[in-house]
Amino acid sequence: MTEKLFYQDSHLFEFTAEVLSCAPEKGNFAVVLDRTAFYPEGGGQLTDLGEIDGVPVVFVKEVDGGIRYYCTAPFEPGQHVTGHVDRERRLDLMQQHSGEHIASGLICTHFSCENVGFHISDDFVTIDYNASISWEELKAVEDEANRAVRDNKPVHIWVPSKEELAALEYRSKKELEGDVRIVEFPGTDICACCGTHVTYTGEVGLIKFVSLQSHRGGVRIEMLSGKRAFEYVRRLCEENKSISVQLSAKETATAAAVTRLKKEAAQMHERLAALETEAIERKAAELAGKGNVILSEAGMGVDSVRRLCSAVTETCGGFCGVLSDCGEDGVRYAFGQKGGDLRALTKAVNEAFSGRGGGKPFFTQGTLHGDAGEIESFLREKLD
Repeated sequence: MTEKLFYQDSHLFEFTAEVLSCAPEKGNFAVVLDRTAFYPEGGGQLTDLGEIDGVPVVFVKEVDGGIRYYCTAPFEPGQHVTGHVDRERRLDLMQQHSGEHIASGLICTHFSCENVGFHISDDFVTIDYNASISWEELKAVEDEANRAVRDNKPVHIWVPSKEELAALEYRSKKELEGDVRIVEFPGTDICACCGTHVTYTGEVGLIKFVSLQSHRGGVRIEMLSGKRAFEYVRRLCEENKSISVQLSAKETATAAAVTRLKKEAAQMHERLAALETEAIERKAAELAGKGNVILSEAGMGVDSVRRLCSAVTETCGGFCGVLSDCGEDGVRYAFGQKGGDLRALTKAVNEAFSGRGGGKPFFTQGTLHGDAGEIESFLREKLD
């Protein structure tokens, strides 16, 4: 059995220990010590990282009551070593885990539900609940959770007797046997938990819900706590500031400015679409009865290329090809011929200019790569 120093002091980042065993495993060396401050992965919490006598610890897990470290170099059994836990990572994980407890305790109480999934990743904390919760309801919980953080009350962690445990109301995902470690955040949560936690609620710093979505009949919430939450909010503020400058709007009025801009863009798009329709109809009329026609129009969208080709195909009385050089996006094309079969021509041009596309025998479209002038010359040779 390995003595779990992280339960005695979650803020212990340096310790000494004796090496009990060391053996090659999975490309590293599996090391067991007689005591440790490294928390092994489990209970939804990521593993601690750090080093032992300068050798990196890349993963930690619990195996048969002992805690196994995967290190990049070996140690000798009986060797006395000093371990250093990655302080910033441990503090971050404690903030995320403790913040989740405060939030889950409140959510489960207010909505009579259960936390049915929990995971701390390197980006977000993800929690699943078997209840329907709205964003407005979640905002109210966020306010309450942050009040609990600001109250800065001590976190109570203990292993009650069997009699005490039987009389205690606490959250747990499964039936537990033997000693049960209870973590209490005063006024918000009492839960069976094997993870590391802050000593006072104020250490959590900030709780921020990031997203809410429906998931398996309930909801999935993404949240952040502590330094992660602060950095996330700061990034949002910096992004919003940049947007406000570009829109010449106050930082508190960027949403209204974007709404106005979208409305103006929609109106302009509608007007441009009308003008394009007029231009296409005029071009189709100009080319009536001209026979085979190849048109080059730079920067046209896929739909515009198709519409122009379709309109001219109806009037020209022969083959119509529309090419639109779109720079790095390639040369968009559309080919049309009433009653024709363009499959062989489309295959040939695709092969010649690394293209992709196809369609019906009488109308094809796609994208080519190469010089638009060379593509036009290739088409003219094929049509002669």
